[in-house]
Amino acid sequence: MTRATAVRAVLAVAVLLASVFITLTMSPRLGLDLQGGTRIVLQARDTATVEADRETTDRTLEVLRQRIDSLGVSEPTLTRSGEDRIIVELPDVQDPRQAAEVIGRTAQLTFHAVEGPGTDRPEEKTPDTDPDSDRLTLPDEQGRSLALGEPRLSGAGVEDATAAFDSQGGAGWTVSLEFRKGAGQDWKKLTGEAACHPAGDDRRRVAIVLDEKVISSPQVDPSVGCRAGLPSGATQITGSFSADEARDLALLIKGGALPVPVEIVEQRTVGPTLGAAAIDASAQAALIGAAATALFITVVYRLFGALAAVALGAYGVISYAALVALGVTLTLPGLAGFVLAIGMAVDANVLVFERAREECADRPTRSLRSALTTGFQKAWSAVADSNATTLIAAGLLFFLGSGPVKGFGVTLAIGVVASMFSALVIARALTEIAANSRFVSDYRGVNGIARPGAVRTWLVRKDPKLFRRSARWLVVSAALVVVAVAGIAVRGVDLGVEFTGGRLVEYSTSRPVDVETARDSIAAAGFGDAEVTTAGDGDLSVRTGKLDNDGEHALRAALAEEGGETTKVRDELIGPSLGDELRRNALIALGVAVAVQLAYLAVRFRWTFAVASVVAMVHDVILVVGAFAWLGRPVDGIFLAALLTVIGYSVNDSVVVFDRVRELWGANRRTPLDTIARRAVLQTVPRTVNTGMGALFILAALAVLGGDSLADFALALLIGIVVGTWSSVFTAVPGALALERSAKAPPPPAPGKGAPRGKARAARRDPLDNGARV
Repeated sequence: MTRATAVRAVLAVAVLLASVFITLTMSPRLGLDLQGGTRIVLQARDTATVEADRETTDRTLEVLRQRIDSLGVSEPTLTRSGEDRIIVELPDVQDPRQAAEVIGRTAQLTFHAVEGPGTDRPEEKTPDTDPDSDRLTLPDEQGRSLALGEPRLSGAGVEDATAAFDSQGGAGWTVSLEFRKGAGQDWKKLTGEAACHPAGDDRRRVAIVLDEKVISSPQVDPSVGCRAGLPSGATQITGSFSADEARDLALLIKGGALPVPVEIVEQRTVGPTLGAAAIDASAQAALIGAAATALFITVVYRLFGALAAVALGAYGVISYAALVALGVTLTLPGLAGFVLAIGMAVDANVLVFERAREECADRPTRSLRSALTTGFQKAWSAVADSNATTLIAAGLLFFLGSGPVKGFGVTLAIGVVASMFSALVIARALTEIAANSRFVSDYRGVNGIARPGAVRTWLVRKDPKLFRRSARWLVVSAALVVVAVAGIAVRGVDLGVEFTGGRLVEYSTSRPVDVETARDSIAAAGFGDAEVTTAGDGDLSVRTGKLDNDGEHALRAALAEEGGETTKVRDELIGPSLGDELRRNALIALGVAVAVQLAYLAVRFRWTFAVASVVAMVHDVILVVGAFAWLGRPVDGIFLAALLTVIGYSVNDSVVVFDRVRELWGANRRTPLDTIARRAVLQTVPRTVNTGMGALFILAALAVLGGDSLADFALALLIGIVVGTWSSVFTAVPGALALERSAKAPPPPAPGKGAPRGKARAARRDPLDNGARV
């Protein structure tokens, strides 16, 4: 065993032990669909200047969403009910009362000059001022009344707010504020005016007021001169805060004030939106699919495939531990995507094994260890580029998106990092240890890479001329896009309740009804997409899309068959949980991610390859949406997660193909590009087939055995993987060929160009070759 192999083995064991410890000692945070949570109903109230209408309620909802994200609650559901109510559903909240208090606060932050001692009637307008003035008389932290001037600065001028413990100054927990440029000048002016008064004078103080309560009224430091002010554009709020109080205050200020005040009118516990039977069926389907993928990879690559399956199991443990440690909320589609990622994580191993097979085929006498090492080296560029584009997308979705889009970015990034670790550290350590065995080296049928696979053998024998007329493939792809667009135009896209809103109805029955029975009854009545949960003390809550009164009567009749007399206790129209701002942020994040990926691929490859990859990705998105339109399936939040996964898969496939085109073209600069492209495609087809099969086993199990809850998720990804495989070969490559005909850039440089010839040879030399020749 070499030193590098030993280091990889030790690192793998250390990470696995830490992951197992986290898995056994920490509980996962489950979503509303698996565990239920807390439902809070907020009533928006009018103010003297703002009416609580639909528009202001929607803006209030988005501010609340930011606050909830800051609270660390992932995958919440926020919908507008009627014109002026907001329904907030929080999964797995440790302290619902604290969450409700933070969510419901208006958080109007203002900064005032102190005009002197106040009257004996705090919290009232000063009698000798104009009734319409904003001057207040409020008690300070010690209860002394202060007369405050009009607000000179509001929370809108605060750029950032962070809670920190001041151990040096002894102030305890504080909240540091960073002002925006213009607001910083206002703060400087306010503190400069206060500094004109003598030390100890109340007028040298500045009052910081939150929701008409003085939370801090510090004296301006004596070192600050009159009219000079504090030049830093920042300040620190002190006030004997606890750690939780400081964090809550920081997130309230940073999230912004609510456009209108809200009042909590109801708070209750709700059950999970999915039943135990659906969850069990999905779990069994996931296990069967993962086992089928492991068996497939073992059959194809024999011993090394079995070792890769072990590494995939380690990947599952590591990524699950990371999700739990970071507090990511696990929903059923998220768990299904997690299992699917195990199947797709085999891609890096397949890339390495196929490159090692090529090395063994080109030089049959070379050692197994040498072929494996070369396989890892040559596969590195494709692995690095495909994962880099995915990490770019994940990072931008996290920083620019919000709500479930942000959560998807976190999960995607964890999956990519864990996948690379399992393939390049764990799988490499295991295969290198096995390659050192004489038995494994001598018996070529055992190791799985010393002989070419069946797909590669068939392709070499047939040698199809794929791109002799490459334009015909573009015509086929264009025709498919036309069919998909026709489906969208003719049939329309059936947007789910997350996008369109719908109706929320709660019923009380004279006899107890199990929620599973209620779901079955409602589904039998023709409302299979309705969400049914328990609410409060035995009531049943039904959330569905557009529902007229006849439909509501049918719902009630279906429940009455099981529960006897059924009374409607609530009936409200609800808005979309994926609101306009969230959708806009998601589209912006996705657009920026695509643009950055385009730039990255243009730098790493060629602009023609980058444009062709993005065109193929757009082709895949249109085909998946069009297929759902023709099938009449709903486009909802689960579909959105599947579509984002398809985008990542499409780009990865194209990157692998173009990485091989770049390599072959650089080594054969005089060979026509269409010939280079054909060779690259034929050499990467085994990888594409084997990776796709690994994912298809899991998706097929989820679609057939996972029940209705995951059927659309699996269907979207099945379609996406098929069209993604097609487009990476028959859309991206012909598109790049067409663009290259008009491009004037020279072929890429040969591998290792610029290095001395002796060094180039040394770099390519077999590690077990001492260089001697006779």
